[in-house]
Amino acid sequence: MQLPASQLCSPASTSSSPKKSFSFFWRTLIYTGGVFVTDWIDFDSTDIQAYIGLLILAGVYKSRNESTRSLWDVENGRSIFRTTMSHRKFKLLSSTLRFDDRMTRPARYMHDKMAAFRTIWEKWTHRLPLLFNPGQDVCVDEQLVPFKGRCRFRQYMPSKPAKYGIKIWVTCDVTTSYAWKLQIYTGKSPGSPAEVNQGKRVILEMTEGLQGNTVTCDNFFTSYRLAEELLKRKMALVGTIRRNKPELPPQLLQIKHRALLSSLFAFTKTHTAVSYVPKRGKNVLLLSTKHREPAVSDTEKKKPVIITDYNRCKGGVDNLDKVVGTYSCRRRTCRWPVVLFYNLVDVSTFNSFVLWSAVDPSWNQGKTFRRRLFLEELGKALVMPQISRRQRIPRTPSTSTMMEDQQQGDPNTKKRKVCTFCTDKKKKSASTCNKCGKHICKVHTITYCSSCCE
Repeated sequence: MQLPASQLCSPASTSSSPKKSFSFFWRTLIYTGGVFVTDWIDFDSTDIQAYIGLLILAGVYKSRNESTRSLWDVENGRSIFRTTMSHRKFKLLSSTLRFDDRMTRPARYMHDKMAAFRTIWEKWTHRLPLLFNPGQDVCVDEQLVPFKGRCRFRQYMPSKPAKYGIKIWVTCDVTTSYAWKLQIYTGKSPGSPAEVNQGKRVILEMTEGLQGNTVTCDNFFTSYRLAEELLKRKMALVGTIRRNKPELPPQLLQIKHRALLSSLFAFTKTHTAVSYVPKRGKNVLLLSTKHREPAVSDTEKKKPVIITDYNRCKGGVDNLDKVVGTYSCRRRTCRWPVVLFYNLVDVSTFNSFVLWSAVDPSWNQGKTFRRRLFLEELGKALVMPQISRRQRIPRTPSTSTMMEDQQQGDPNTKKRKVCTFCTDKKKKSASTCNKCGKHICKVHTITYCSSCCE
């Protein structure tokens, strides 16, 4: 594209040396995403795949807060980073990573706050429900992706550890914490009034397509009308409910003369409400369309069965946040689309682990770090195509050896060792004797025909 005159470099403005000024003036300048890049090189799907693999490996090695220079360092870094691509190429990919056409973004941005990431987000979330069928219990809750930069729909949630970030509604399977459906909350439109019954709308949208499941949610979503609507869709609801809801009987709100660890139930034809007093001045209210009996557990605290079922199923999204944060690939950035991309990679890797565990339950059975082994194998599988086709051999011995082993085939079957008969040059060879199995080079190899070998 043609650059403005103010952005072109003239020989007088770059250097006093005419030779250096002339070379700098004719250096290729590529304008991409608001950044001028010198000596641009084209990337293909293999490069992007290797880039994602390196992000996953950085998360596995707990190096997301470590500088990339340290990861590529010869002494303190890891050889697989240097073997896959150069540090300059990785930084170039990170700085120019975009997810839409920047030239058409202003027109779309007027009507969609998430225009810079909308296309890839919708394609990704469309595939999640197609790959997994959730179990009997599902959980709907909010996830906060930490981010303090500039974003039109950034939220402040004091109850979350990060406080500031991008809020995402998540539907999870309770047993596996598989992220079945996600929806980004972009806030209300400018000039429009505040949304009424937002919790009901979110639950109905996040459970669309389910049938026969039990939905667990907190008091932000739970209401009597929501429970009725879910029953029409053949789903049950279990959740805490706020005391200011008009449908609650007044008897459930009075706890002044109630005994400690006491439970009070209220029933309709389809709903069950319970009030539990765990300690003085504390009233826990829950609504359920799954339970029909005033059952209380036999434990010391005498909790109602509704509460025990709620405690068992409420942590699906919280567990997803925990496991994703353990080996997260997030890196520091000031661009919110990149933050969502990192979260997309983290959730995808966990979902893929859940799917792989369902396909092959015996894989590394008994090990407590199965997910770490899975992520490490996944990251290496993504970078191997890039290593196999790389032409420039790295300078360090460890990276060059890794690259040669990968390009020559499986390192377990074709391992290069020093020739047994070499005394001075110590040549390495992957060829072995068919009789004794010793490694031999071309100099010490003798050719026979098939009849003589017999």
